[in-house]
Amino acid sequence: MDDRDWLILQLLYQEKNITKAAKLLYISQPALTNRLQQMEKEFGVQIVNRGRRGIHFTPQGEYLAKSADKMIAHLQHIKDHVLNMGDKLTGTLRLGVSNFFTDYKLPGLLRLFKDKYPDVEFKVTTGWSSDVVNLLHHQDVHIAFVKGDYNWRNEKRLIFEETVCIASKTPIELNDLPRLPRIDYHQDRFLKTAVDHWWSENFNQPPSVSIHVDKADTCKKMVENGLGYAMLPHMLVEDVEGLHVIPMQNEDGTALLRKTWMYFHEESLEIKIVKAFIEFIEEIDLHDIH
Repeated sequence: MDDRDWLILQLLYQEKNITKAAKLLYISQPALTNRLQQMEKEFGVQIVNRGRRGIHFTPQGEYLAKSADKMIAHLQHIKDHVLNMGDKLTGTLRLGVSNFFTDYKLPGLLRLFKDKYPDVEFKVTTGWSSDVVNLLHHQDVHIAFVKGDYNWRNEKRLIFEETVCIASKTPIELNDLPRLPRIDYHQDRFLKTAVDHWWSENFNQPPSVSIHVDKADTCKKMVENGLGYAMLPHMLVEDVEGLHVIPMQNEDGTALLRKTWMYFHEESLEIKIVKAFIEFIEEIDLHDIH
């Protein structure tokens, strides 16, 4: 069994379909089937049963598939530490990054780090912050960049704060908000909770949501076209000319802030590439990254 075999088992267990797993692995279906047969021969057990509706794992096959996560993580751990033994900073840095941070900060950030350490490669997995935190829990990534205050009990650094604001194509008064068309988008739960709390502090009637979209960028374009107002992180609208922006404030007069955190495991600092990247993040000002 090599690391490719464990990856085959992992994806096959996730997809329960040989054709889909083969496509994800960029190999032919016959090649995957052949590797599966070789694994069955090696262990002397049947790993899957094939049926009309796909494949079903046998008890032995399910045990092997569930072991795949641990084996892949162990092999990656070995590779990290072998590369760590050399003097040269090299290897692949595995990052889990929230969608919003990926769009607005990550490309410039990685470019600057690559300029400093040209032999470093990146493997980036993007998604909602809650999914990214799960990746870090399972040690599928070295470092996670997340929006919001998740219950992370290991190492973390607050790397960025931005004001949440009300953006509109035309000037508006706060008192008029309940009567104006609002554009909402799918927010992470921390931002949604903060915005909902702000609304309940200021109004005793619900907002008039006229459009609901899935992404913040789409929401911004709707605002730019004068279709309504939206509550958006300032980073999203700071480069848009002609928008009227009102920073949101809590009841005590403080700014309504959205925080970006960098999470990681303390033991990851023993890996040179991870330590160098964390130190790099701590030294720069993310507000200057575009």
